[in-house]
Amino acid sequence: MTYIFLGLLIFCAHLFNAWFSRRRIPDVLLLMLIGILVGPVLGFVTPANLDEIGPVLASLTLLFILFDSGIDMKLDMVRRYWSGVVQVTFFSFVVSMATVTLVAYFLVDLELKASMMLGAMVAGTAAAIVIPLVRRMRVSVKTRVTLTLESAISGVLCIVIALAFIEGYKLGNVSIGSMLGRVFASILMALVIGTVGGIVWSSFMDRIRKLQNSMFLTPAFVFVIYGVAELLGYSGAIATLSFGLVLGNPEYFEMSFLKKLRLNDMTPLEDNEKSFFKEFVFILKTYFFVYIGICIPFSNPLALAYGLVIAAALFVVRFALIAIVGRKNTPEDRLTVSMMIPKGLVSAVLASMPEQANVAAGYDIIPGAEIIKHTTYSVIFCSIIICSLLVLLTSKRLVKTSTEVELSEPEPIFVPDENPLQ
Repeated sequence: MTYIFLGLLIFCAHLFNAWFSRRRIPDVLLLMLIGILVGPVLGFVTPANLDEIGPVLASLTLLFILFDSGIDMKLDMVRRYWSGVVQVTFFSFVVSMATVTLVAYFLVDLELKASMMLGAMVAGTAAAIVIPLVRRMRVSVKTRVTLTLESAISGVLCIVIALAFIEGYKLGNVSIGSMLGRVFASILMALVIGTVGGIVWSSFMDRIRKLQNSMFLTPAFVFVIYGVAELLGYSGAIATLSFGLVLGNPEYFEMSFLKKLRLNDMTPLEDNEKSFFKEFVFILKTYFFVYIGICIPFSNPLALAYGLVIAAALFVVRFALIAIVGRKNTPEDRLTVSMMIPKGLVSAVLASMPEQANVAAGYDIIPGAEIIKHTTYSVIFCSIIICSLLVLLTSKRLVKTSTEVELSEPEPIFVPDENPLQ
């Protein structure tokens, strides 16, 4: 029965994908509803049944979505609008974290440090959700670059800052300087690891293709890049994204300094390789969203209510912020960037860490750990639902038709203001 269900999910995913193009019903929402049906509603599967495979599936999905997105990016766009992306990411993260802190402190009744920790956990955006949604929407290249890079960078901020608060509880204080240093080191060193790995791999691509059954070797090297970065304490997500950027833009690195090193000419990925990666991402994405639906904590209605309030507040402040930061852009681009703030894998992983810290210590060093976990899961669920409904409501303006999906990208138009608050 399990194998029949897993097979039918792939057929359903293709059907939902077609509905997204024609009926404007987000496939993400429909896949989550299947997870809710087989999980909390019917009880066929529980989160406990997926304790071992669930986190692995989530990590794989994030890993390959970022890698595939990096391949599709044009590096000249990233270089040109990097400062704007950083502005959007920084202001959005700070405002989101402050909003959640206030709601958690006054509504959820958590202490200030615990409220700030919860804010850090859910202040970022989920690449595994944002990128697949944006690909099915009528958005510019710049907007896609902005949202993709924001999801990767904000994920690093979530991890580093939330872990800093957990360590602060263990040690009795939180060091702001140490926190900022870890953020900078995590991003910078991850970029170095991914870039060097991409240059080396692309330089030997011609030789690798001569090996039998070599199609899986590039995904295998993606695992290596991600694992090395994480093992050294840096961001595997950023390393994977930069690795994909190098493979998608080999001519830039070859012209810059590769020839000076006298290595082999860098070889771009072939179309069949890109198609293979996209099929792999499609399968992982399908199972990931069903998994998210299974993990929603419907057994705690109070936490669900808290999550709904926090998610709604986050969307309100995001719309207000983008109205200021991107006021020179078209209404369509502002709307797209404003509503793409669903939470996902990073928040889900961080949610259980306060409880784990309490278990390891043998007593409650972090107050309210259980409500933090359940509220975070609720924010994830509610934010995905709100985002999907907004996509559905604005689909006539923003979602591509099945014909438009095959066309080339429109001219980029989303540019964050140089001085957004002036």
